[in-house]
Amino acid sequence: MVIFALTKTDEENIMYSKRDFTIHQMNHWGKQGLPFLFLIDFDTLAPMAIPLDKINPDEILYDIQGKKNFSQAEPNEKELEFNVVPVSKTRYCEAFQLVQQHLRRGDSFLLNLTFPSHIETNFSLKEIFYCSRAKYRIWFKDHFVSFSPEIFVQTEGRTIRSFPMKGTIDARLPNAMEKLLSNEKELAEHSTIVDLIRNDLSQVAKNVSLVNFRYIDHIKTHKNEILQMSSEIQGQLPENYREKLGDILFQMLPAGSISGAPKKKTLEVIRQAEVYNRAYYTGIVGIFDGKNIDSAVLIRFIEQTEKGLVYKSGGGITAKSECEEEYNELIEKIYVPIT
Repeated sequence: MVIFALTKTDEENIMYSKRDFTIHQMNHWGKQGLPFLFLIDFDTLAPMAIPLDKINPDEILYDIQGKKNFSQAEPNEKELEFNVVPVSKTRYCEAFQLVQQHLRRGDSFLLNLTFPSHIETNFSLKEIFYCSRAKYRIWFKDHFVSFSPEIFVQTEGRTIRSFPMKGTIDARLPNAMEKLLSNEKELAEHSTIVDLIRNDLSQVAKNVSLVNFRYIDHIKTHKNEILQMSSEIQGQLPENYREKLGDILFQMLPAGSISGAPKKKTLEVIRQAEVYNRAYYTGIVGIFDGKNIDSAVLIRFIEQTEKGLVYKSGGGITAKSECEEEYNELIEKIYVPIT
């Protein structure tokens, strides 16, 4: 399998040819009704689309809400060992203060700040894939594993739905749900993302509406339990939308929940503050089954690097955010959903 790993310093004609080629593939296969898997990185520099019957399970394993390319998990009797060396608080706070400067200037209203943290574990990436529990899982040999709870978009006929996820709390805290729902900072952050996703959907669909505002998911991890807040937004796609699957998806990228608002300027600030390559982290993965799309945002993400394993995590920053709380949330999200 050819793996594209372009950088922003590559010639623009190379960058755009790969992006445009993938869009063309997705449009063509959508029109044909050919089932395929798509995997798109955060910067859309190395997207790919592969017919489901061409995927080699020795290289890619996936489970998209039960649609998967393996029959059963490989047995594993080991107990998970999982040690984290998070990004230093000094480095995080430097980036956080830079973000706050831009927020105060009005360059952004909400920005998703992320960092890689080094981890050590006795499980391989493939073993983590098999043992994790999540709506969306993908293992990419020698590259990464992701076990994401966050839907990007789903289609059902001409209806397209998105489920932005913003707001996290330790489920073990007394009255955790009430605290999450009544937190002004979390409300402002979530409302901003809902507006952003509503605008993103409006670029590709009509009659966009908010169906369900702020519902709670309960997630069990290898170390604790957390609550996460989501909303549901939907719209109506044009009759010939399957002929434009690639155009539709790429037009909405990157996902609003892992970038911020306004999107263009916020992305500039993200690159200035983070100074690392997100790669496929916070990109998207999904399946077109011949009729409909089901896709996820690639969060809860472990990557294989030359210096070992890193776990990429982060959270939304607003003008009301506190550095200590946001740093702790970044660490809280470093987990494997194994029960």
